[in-house]
Amino acid sequence: MTETTETPSGFAPLGLLPALVQAASDAGWTAVTPIQALAVPAILQGRDLLATAPTGSGKTAAFALPLLQALLADPQALARRPRRLHALVLAPTRELAAQIGEVLQALARSAAPALKTVVAVGGLSINPQMMALRGGADVVVATPGRLLDLVDHGALQLTDLALLVLDEADRLLDLGFADEVGRLLALLPARRQTLMFSATLPPAVAALATRLLGAPLRLDAGEPDTGEHAAPDIVQRAVEVDSDRRTLLLRHLIQSEGWQRVLVFVATQYASEHVADKLRRAKLPAAALHGQLSQGRRTQALADFQAGRLTVLVATDLAARGIDVVGLAAVVNHDLPRSAVDYTHRIGRTGRAGERGVALSFVTPDLPGSEVHFRLIEKRQGQRVPREQVAGFEPKLAPALPQPDLNGSLDGGIKGSRKSKKDKLREAAAAPRATRNSGTRSGR
Repeated sequence: MTETTETPSGFAPLGLLPALVQAASDAGWTAVTPIQALAVPAILQGRDLLATAPTGSGKTAAFALPLLQALLADPQALARRPRRLHALVLAPTRELAAQIGEVLQALARSAAPALKTVVAVGGLSINPQMMALRGGADVVVATPGRLLDLVDHGALQLTDLALLVLDEADRLLDLGFADEVGRLLALLPARRQTLMFSATLPPAVAALATRLLGAPLRLDAGEPDTGEHAAPDIVQRAVEVDSDRRTLLLRHLIQSEGWQRVLVFVATQYASEHVADKLRRAKLPAAALHGQLSQGRRTQALADFQAGRLTVLVATDLAARGIDVVGLAAVVNHDLPRSAVDYTHRIGRTGRAGERGVALSFVTPDLPGSEVHFRLIEKRQGQRVPREQVAGFEPKLAPALPQPDLNGSLDGGIKGSRKSKKDKLREAAAAPRATRNSGTRSGR
């Protein structure tokens, strides 16, 4: 096989050290992705970066390789004791933090002196993480809440930090970490390099970038590409089915489509356990993944899924962030996501590494607002997904066409705009009083 250092599509032309080029090759990365080609040289030049790229596009390697190069280029700093924190990577979830930590450790395995990387996340006892930080660390990968806990306990100093990475910045804000990130800013040295990576760029992320970054280079690797690293090849489907038959249809599709591994998204912890239990009773290997599980159970479920011991993983959005499974055939939205951004992140779990994937959503005519909500998702992503029905699972109710409200909008069924039962009762009770009052006034 041709050496990575000898091929124009390898990592050597990006200015990386031969040891890192070899480490990338050993990791199976034989060619650069668009975000890596754009980001690595800029990071090596010391630029602040605001980069957007689809999920599965190689963002972790885009910052991990130049991060490690800055450390490997200064052996004296690596030999210093206690170690001084050089780089901090913030991630929105435990799973993504663990994944980043594994990538960094694998790439730096042959470094001399050895690098020390510590992963610090919530959901686990803080004491082992404090012990791991004794003597310092070169790189820390953390979730925001646990990072601040370690700072408050005096286990971590940020005064020498040279590089800050915010991975999946949009999700950091979506999950309510804005306050934690704000507290973090007050602890960071003013002179540092800051990198922000995000799959989308909503206004909140743009505002955060303004606060964090100094004259950043703006990169967008989300444009279509026809080469080896084209945008993920994902076939989107929308199937109409009654809400109480979704799990039955899911079982049927797994068998009829021949899916070996399926990631199923649901809205709640209860739904995650409930759907997984139904599938297990039908003799399908399945497990739930949600934020209330212990870290040990979450890690085991992911390991079983990646190893093929599970056919179905039923997950909430919070728990599924950072899942990267090679050969994931399909993603199924058992419950529709709350937003178009969440939809983008969900379906991005499939169609990775040049493989084709299927993203299938259940649209339920018997649940108010389902059709309208999915139309809003289609509008936000700029793509119409044809509705289909599966023989034997046709919905009992004809799909309700969205009705315009008084302003002519078709979004009236989204997120609480429909009147609740209590509101209707209050209006009914108030109507007679209004009529009597109106009659009294008109008689005067």
